[in-house]
Amino acid sequence: MRKILIVIDMQNDFIDAALGTKEAVSIVENVKEKIRSFPVEDVIATMDTHGEDYMQTQEGKNLPVMHCIRGTDGWKIRPDIAELLTGAKIYEKPTFGSTALAADLKELSEKEEIELELVGLCTDICVVSNALLLKAAMPEVKISVDAACCAGVTPQKHLAALETMRSCQIEVKNG
Repeated sequence: MRKILIVIDMQNDFIDAALGTKEAVSIVENVKEKIRSFPVEDVIATMDTHGEDYMQTQEGKNLPVMHCIRGTDGWKIRPDIAELLTGAKIYEKPTFGSTALAADLKELSEKEEIELELVGLCTDICVVSNALLLKAAMPEVKISVDAACCAGVTPQKHLAALETMRSCQIEVKNG
C-alpha cells in the first residue's frame, strides 16, 4: 500500500504573515518532521493562490484580508518547508479545496491501493475542505489527518474541524 502525504497551504501568509497565528508557527517543526518521514515522490503540497482581484471574489468579500496573492512573499511556501518539497507535486488552488487534487488521487486510487494523510493549515478551512473532497471522491480510501501537524484559525475551530472529520470517517491522529 502506498502512503501519500498531503501538505496543505504551509505558506508564509498562513504561518507568520497576513493570517498567521502562534498556533501555525508552533506546528512548523512537526510538519517538517512529517515530510521527512515520507519519500518525496509520495508528498504532495497545495498552495492557496489568489490574484489581485481577490477582494472582488466571494471569499474576499467574506474574508477581506489580502493573502496568498500569486508572486508575493506571503504566497510562497515557508522556505524551510519548501526545501523539503523539492520534487514534490504542488497544486495551486484558487479556493479552499482542490478538485484537481481529488481527481488526480481518485485516478491513482483506481490503479493502486493508497492511503492519504493530511497536514497543514488551516484545519478548519483548507484542511477539512480537502479531506472532505478526498473522502467524497474515494470513500473506501483510508484518509487521516495528523492533529499535531495542523492548526486552525483558532484553537476552538481546530478542535471543531477535527471533530467534523472524525464524523466523516477521517482518522484523526494525535488529537
